[in-house]
Amino acid sequence: MVLNKIALISDSSCDLNEELINKYNVRIMPLRIIYKAKEYIDRVNITPKEVYDNLNIEIPTTSMPSMLDIENIYTALEKEGYTHVIAVTISSGLSGTFNAVKLVSENHLSLITCLFDSKTISAGLGAIVQECGSLINEGRSFEEIVNMLPSIKNRISVYYVVETLEYLKKGGRIGRVAATIGELLHIKPIISVDEDGKYYNYTKVRGRKQSINKLIDIAKETLETTKARIFVLQGGALEEGKKLYDSFLGAANLISLHFGDISPALGVHTGPGLLGVIVVRDV
Repeated sequence: MVLNKIALISDSSCDLNEELINKYNVRIMPLRIIYKAKEYIDRVNITPKEVYDNLNIEIPTTSMPSMLDIENIYTALEKEGYTHVIAVTISSGLSGTFNAVKLVSENHLSLITCLFDSKTISAGLGAIVQECGSLINEGRSFEEIVNMLPSIKNRISVYYVVETLEYLKKGGRIGRVAATIGELLHIKPIISVDEDGKYYNYTKVRGRKQSINKLIDIAKETLETTKARIFVLQGGALEEGKKLYDSFLGAANLISLHFGDISPALGVHTGPGLLGVIVVRDV
């Protein structure tokens, strides 16, 4: 009997750090950040801070990973003797990455690919990738892991606030969030991701401080009844992010608490001042 050799692929919006990428041997497809004069590779040759510091000069565009990058990953996996691929991507409602991987995978039929649309973003996507990696390391079968993916996804909730809705509006990513009226009334929506993997207003509060307090309340409501892992993310809001992280220290039912920054490609669309809380409920 030939054992399956399973590869794990995701994109740079998963916001996993180098340690976790190496631990689970995740092949990362980098998103692109495109300025008029130069194109950058997400998390490779540009940092979130560099994106934020330059926003008053130029707001770049972003694009999915290049087809060549995806092709190179698949070719390398074939050479390394992999038999199966689990590819977990940023929400297809926010990026064309899912469809790009689908096209490439269809040209590599020697690799059996499960392409899973996370319908989420950032550490929400990263949490799915981590659990996949852990299951692969445990020696679980390809079919078993594939069957578990929907239930893993359903245990993850993403909530975030931004300083201004201007960048979400300009990037065409704002969906059902009413930007202009919100800005006028200082309304700060708590933004989440719906079942189609698109942004929507989870709730609204007035003012920055109240919006951060509401993020904490939402996560702690889950912790009142369920054990969970909490991921706190910041984009151009380091000090506020640290305070948000500290607010969860010692919380009941908290399995683990993590802190990180969002990828530069995501920062283009949120602008500075992003704070996010990702809740991963226990099995």
